[in-house]
Amino acid sequence: MDSMIAAAARALAAGDALTALQRVALRDDPPALALRGIAMAQLGEHPRARELLRRAARAFGAHEPVARARCVVAEAEVALAQRDLGGDGSAPLLAAAHTLQAHGDTTNALQALLVTARRLVLLGRLVEASDLLATHPADGAPAPTHLSAPLAAVAALTRAELALRALHIDAAHTALQHAKRAAQHAGVPALQAEVAHARALLTQPAARLLGPGGEQALRLQDVAALRASSHTLVVDACRHAVHTSGVALPLARRPVLFALVRALAQAWPGDVDREALIASVFRTRHPDETHRARLRVELGRLRKLIAPLAGVEATARGFVLRPLAGHTVAVLAPPVDGAQGALLALLADGAAWSTSALALAVGDSQRTVQRALAELEASGQVRAIGQARARRWVAAPLVGFTTILLLPTTPPNP
Repeated sequence: MDSMIAAAARALAAGDALTALQRVALRDDPPALALRGIAMAQLGEHPRARELLRRAARAFGAHEPVARARCVVAEAEVALAQRDLGGDGSAPLLAAAHTLQAHGDTTNALQALLVTARRLVLLGRLVEASDLLATHPADGAPAPTHLSAPLAAVAALTRAELALRALHIDAAHTALQHAKRAAQHAGVPALQAEVAHARALLTQPAARLLGPGGEQALRLQDVAALRASSHTLVVDACRHAVHTSGVALPLARRPVLFALVRALAQAWPGDVDREALIASVFRTRHPDETHRARLRVELGRLRKLIAPLAGVEATARGFVLRPLAGHTVAVLAPPVDGAQGALLALLADGAAWSTSALALAVGDSQRTVQRALAELEASGQVRAIGQARARRWVAAPLVGFTTILLLPTTPPNP
């Protein structure tokens, strides 16, 4: 490695992209192309960065597998920053990690694993991301001789995000402490800001507790404690599930049943009028006998499904929820109401997302996501930048609370 390439690499490691460019801006050899690509990525010029990294990978060719694998990893990291989640992004990354590990480059092999895990987290595939990280011994607090400080910070941040999404608050605290120390040691402002943002999620309101006396803001640790309670039946409108005594009943794929149990829970300990149930669940102001018959059918399904947790009894005017074992009932509502909550939660990170990436993350068709984005744009909550295939969607960061409970989660394959 010549002196200019080495100097540029040191500048990039310290987060000084402009100095790195000054060293290699006029060179077109493969190492210089790779360093220019990484520098452009640090400056936010992602399309140009990906082009340079692809050129570098082609120029290195098959005779330099390690350098080529490093370019693959760097381009994947840029694609992650662009929220380009299409295709089978995990396969080439894992192949690059295997190549790097086989040639003794454990640092960049872990970088490839971390990029893959962060991509899986964005897609809501939390179990796969956890399993992937479990294959590597790094726990967010590695010895300095094993990992660089920036990489240690990223590893800890990834584990913290997984812990936050799973509401493992103690594990998240520990990982964020490791991330903070590593980011301070690295001295990279962007990394320190990312750690500070993640730490702020623990203190911001994450959900609303609805009750007869109004609503109360809850932090993530409050939500975790409520869901772990052995005396409360929790109807969670953030994750569309019912919880009690550590038992969870997911209803994300049964929207009508969840709408019924939420309506009953919000009225508890009182009952809900039949006409009001029909209006709120079936979205109609003019119910007829078909709606009443459908209500009876859906309530029968709900009774059978939640029998281990609660019962549903008929009253003179409607229906009432009866939790078992004398439990109380609590309703967790998201900080952002509406069907577009998951989209707003994804866009709240300030990144520019494509429609296809949003569709992959929430698990809906692109057409469904396009309609939702059009509604959000009409209400001024999001805006589009670019045209045609280059169009991206952005939203102003939501200040004062976190939307982490609204982020999509894909259940593991049976």
